[in-house]
Amino acid sequence: MTDVPIRLLLADDHPIVRAGLRAVLETEPGIEVVAQAATAEDAVARAGQGDIDVVLMDLQFGKGMNGAQATAAITARPGAPRVLIVTTYDTDADTLPAIAAGATGYLLKDAPPEDLAAAVRTAAVGRTTLAPAVADRLMNRLRDPSTTLTPRETEVLTLVAEGLSNHAVGVRLHLTEGTVKSHLARIYTKLGVDSRTAAIATATQLGLIRR
Repeated sequence: MTDVPIRLLLADDHPIVRAGLRAVLETEPGIEVVAQAATAEDAVARAGQGDIDVVLMDLQFGKGMNGAQATAAITARPGAPRVLIVTTYDTDADTLPAIAAGATGYLLKDAPPEDLAAAVRTAAVGRTTLAPAVADRLMNRLRDPSTTLTPRETEVLTLVAEGLSNHAVGVRLHLTEGTVKSHLARIYTKLGVDSRTAAIATATQLGLIRR
């Protein structure tokens, strides 16, 4: 047993959220908030200073780097702190990139304070905590991979949902327009639909993309 506290970095672009997280976590024994960051870029820089054990990372920061990109940058370094995602978003379009980027855990902001503190302690020793909705969706993907979208398909449909044409999606993702059409055809088959509008509606309802 050690008396050394778990040192936290809170990374969120909303001051009220950071203040709330700090208020909750500083009442917990063995946990210390040592730094805060309002941008993903600042979080990456601060996490690299060697005195952080766990980063609580939001996913959306407005302009610039997002939380998944920051997570990848942080976890790529030797001896990196653990990253615990704390966000309002639970769709595949959000969870899969963050987990692939190296996040140790994924919680939603409506989690009870005791769950948040427990997740911090779990992350600090390298174990995973997932919000129930996220865990359920990942289990469903494993049970029936034929009906779930790949990360690339999720990217394509997310951009289509934003109103981009096939050509514009291809430019954004560095794909040919034909490749985009092929992805959409597979998406339609998996979702059992025959149009862009229906694919967007169904994927949104299933929690595969965020509108």
